[in-house]
Amino acid sequence: MSQTRRLVAILAADVAGYSRLIGANEGGTLRWLASVRAELTDPKIAEHHGRIVKTMGDGLLVEFASVIDALRCAVEVQTAMAERNTAVAADDRIEFRIGINVGDVVVEDGDIFGDGVNVAARLEGLAEPGGICVSARVQEDAAGRLDLTFEDLGEQQLKNIARPVRVYHVLAAGNSSAVTRPALALPDKPSIAVLPFANMSGDPEQEYFADGMVEEIITALGRIRWLFVIARNSTFTYKGQPVDVKEVGRELGVRYVLEGSVRFDGSLEDVFELQDKVAIGVAAVIEPTLEASEIDRSGRRPTNDLTAYDLYLRALPILLSFPSRERVLEAFGLLDHAIARDPGYGPALALVSFGYVRFYDWGEAPDADRRKVVECARRALAAADDDPGVLATAAFALAFFGEDIGTQIAFVDRALALNPSFARGWYLSGPLRVWAGQPELAIEHVERSLRLSPRDRRGSHF
Repeated sequence: MSQTRRLVAILAADVAGYSRLIGANEGGTLRWLASVRAELTDPKIAEHHGRIVKTMGDGLLVEFASVIDALRCAVEVQTAMAERNTAVAADDRIEFRIGINVGDVVVEDGDIFGDGVNVAARLEGLAEPGGICVSARVQEDAAGRLDLTFEDLGEQQLKNIARPVRVYHVLAAGNSSAVTRPALALPDKPSIAVLPFANMSGDPEQEYFADGMVEEIITALGRIRWLFVIARNSTFTYKGQPVDVKEVGRELGVRYVLEGSVRFDGSLEDVFELQDKVAIGVAAVIEPTLEASEIDRSGRRPTNDLTAYDLYLRALPILLSFPSRERVLEAFGLLDHAIARDPGYGPALALVSFGYVRFYDWGEAPDADRRKVVECARRALAAADDDPGVLATAAFALAFFGEDIGTQIAFVDRALALNPSFARGWYLSGPLRVWAGQPELAIEHVERSLRLSPRDRRGSHF
């Protein structure tokens, strides 16, 4: 066996929480890790002239001839991983920890050994998930040559290393925030941030109009109970700054970011009414758009990793379309699974009641179906917690089967008071008004639904 010695930069990486990820979803974790390696880490290593020495399950050992190449590779990998993880639930993320050292190593049959390797492995253990830790020598070699700064963690006593090692954490340019800090965990429901709108009028005095419009949009979106909306105080910290929406999503922990501009020509006498109209219109467009996006996202998730929310999303487009009998039964199976996971999940309960109303003629036991509609709708209303969608859908189902029309109209009116931009709620109000002998009001409410959401005609399936 031949041995040689050389001075190299050593990069050690592993997956944080690998055992937990494997225990929760072995197949999915292994597939995703293989995809990350094929699409990201291995190409980046090759791009920066690195050599993969060996893989160890969830870990990699890589050598570079240059510290600069090693650091560039590490930073680009961690930045790309953070972007990939933006749309992934916190518990499902694959996040690397990386350690980089410079040292004299022994090369034997393609493998490398020595203290330089051991220190790199220990540095990786000190890194946060999504982070990079380096030795003092790496920091000294890179200082001034890369657009990075370093946080001094002081001297650390590393396991099985005789001497203390000075350790640094890699930071972004300008000594601002850690380039590889993990993104904020996404909430357990769709999430959005509305950034300050650009004032296109050229009149600085109209700045308050643009700001007020954004505040009204945030308020209107906040009425959508299934949507997590970031507060104004956080989003307005970006006012006047050029932004990268992906980075904003990471920093605020949201899946969606809304930005825009406004130009106002005319009298400001009716400014508050105008802001309110615009906000309601924007919210009415965003709600079905985000719902469609969430349905698409859920459809692409592995079927062995579904929450009650994802099961509901998979059933929703089936029951809003013109499905076959088999597809209807599939939707009810998904909803039954969702309710078994969360017996108080109002949206699933309400959708069950609506589904039985819509496909009532297909049932073989109409009396049993009616009892199920009433039971699920009442459970949904009990669990509604002022959710406009649940209130309107469950009330529609109960009214369809002859429950007190005045009570059901009160539920729908409450839903519309909670969210005036709820196009589907205005549509559902139409039949209830007809059944209550109010045809003119029914037409008005249906027309308002179509005005709020002119391109989303799913309401007509109700």
